[in-house]
Amino acid sequence: MKKSVLFGSVAAVVLAASGAMAAEGDTLNEVKTRGVLNCGVNTGLVGFAAPDANGNWSGFDVAFCKALAAAVLGDGEKVKYVPLTGQTRFTALSSGEVDILARNSTWTFQRDTDLKLDFIGVNYYDGQGFMVRKDQRVTSAKELNGASICIQTGTTTELNLADYFKANNMEYRPVNIDSNAEGEQQYLARACDAYTTDVSGLAATRAAFADPENHIILPEIVSKEPLGPAVRHGDNNWGDIARWTLYALVAAEEYGVTSANIDELAKSSGNPEVQRLLGATDELGTMIGLDAAWAVRAIKAGGNYGEIFAKTIGEETPIGLARGLNAQWTQGGLLYAMPFR
Repeated sequence: MKKSVLFGSVAAVVLAASGAMAAEGDTLNEVKTRGVLNCGVNTGLVGFAAPDANGNWSGFDVAFCKALAAAVLGDGEKVKYVPLTGQTRFTALSSGEVDILARNSTWTFQRDTDLKLDFIGVNYYDGQGFMVRKDQRVTSAKELNGASICIQTGTTTELNLADYFKANNMEYRPVNIDSNAEGEQQYLARACDAYTTDVSGLAATRAAFADPENHIILPEIVSKEPLGPAVRHGDNNWGDIARWTLYALVAAEEYGVTSANIDELAKSSGNPEVQRLLGATDELGTMIGLDAAWAVRAIKAGGNYGEIFAKTIGEETPIGLARGLNAQWTQGGLLYAMPFR
């Protein structure tokens, strides 16, 4: 009995030391030693990160976790998904509980500086909006004076909501919620007149309703919400790996590299940028502690950025989101991968 307690204590110390090592900036070695990527995701947002009945996770943010795991560990399935709320997500990252926060989180000044997070890029340009029931006959957010509004605590939406109503000389009653699941429940129970969060989140929430056609997202976008993965401040090499994995997915779409043609292009592409991206020349992977085929594995794990978008949240899915600002820079959007050279 004492031996079991001793071994349990030793295991606890090892795990604690392991988490401390990751928190102090040696995440690449920690992930390789562990053999699994600990990826922080939403507690459940259809299209972005949600488990099915068998516990299998899928979605836009999940696809990035898989791409990163494939780049680093050679297998996109070597991921442990850690569901995090708006209140727990940053503590989980700072403490080393997760290696990266892929949960839809907004890049802000305070989070970047005071919370000591490093956002590795923007993977979805969004904005805050409002959803109401169609039978309320509300057509504008400016008609919500005096309304009760469901809002998730620990998020940027709280200040945005207060600012918007103050700027328009309106009043509201906040109905505080801890997660999107609770928000959905309270909204459907008519505990609030409107639900506010990022428009992509509203679209995902509505898609899960039994009667999505009876709920409308109002036209006003009241904030800028650049969403993206984050790592710990000072964990520079790990940040580079995560950043360039995201850029690899974006660049692949720009240059027509897909999960279907990537093997052929890795051998035959005449585009120097594609050759460098896919490891045929220059061996960029060695600069970040990976092999030459890291980007190939990342792209093959779920496709390029456009493929991932279309499969998880695009116009042909129940979420139904158009590319909009998230189109490539060559197509009028804001997506722009830094050069692979």
